[in-house]
Amino acid sequence: MNAELPLRKLVLRLVLVVAAMFAFGFALVPIYDVMCQAFGINGKTAGAYEGTQTVDEARQVRVQFLATNAAGMVWTFEPLADQIEVHPGASTEVRFVAYNPSDKPMAAQAVPSVSPSKAAAYFHKTECFCFTQQVLQPGERIEMPVRFIVDRDLPDDVHHLTLAYTLFDITSRQPALAHNGG
Repeated sequence: MNAELPLRKLVLRLVLVVAAMFAFGFALVPIYDVMCQAFGINGKTAGAYEGTQTVDEARQVRVQFLATNAAGMVWTFEPLADQIEVHPGASTEVRFVAYNPSDKPMAAQAVPSVSPSKAAAYFHKTECFCFTQQVLQPGERIEMPVRFIVDRDLPDDVHHLTLAYTLFDITSRQPALAHNGG
């Protein structure tokens, strides 16, 4: 009977640890959001913007563009311009180029990020290839536009923004492509 008591305590402790780990898993997303906000990383952008603004001709903001591939993505992916100067309130278009060098159709999804994170709320995309999945045939190359407005209310201490995209291979999530591609 004495050996049974420590075993019960051990089982109870293990059940509590599993429950705590499960709860922590659910808390990770809000914790991640708070940490990103606190440290100014991974500025999330909103969906499509449909408003209008007047242009602030007296101010310019430099917007830098970055493109990276997630692990396993074989496409070449890059902006046509590394950076541009824009007037807040002005609608601006830049293009990114993607090329599928593989011998099979592939699908991709681009995930955007704006830094500094406090500027993300002032960066409005009116059109973006990141809103939809991109499918390229073997050897196909496309230019993908991004139209955006840097809000006139961007804080005065922000003079430089970076719009970064990470391109993910989602071919396996597209049953027709995964089946046709091999």
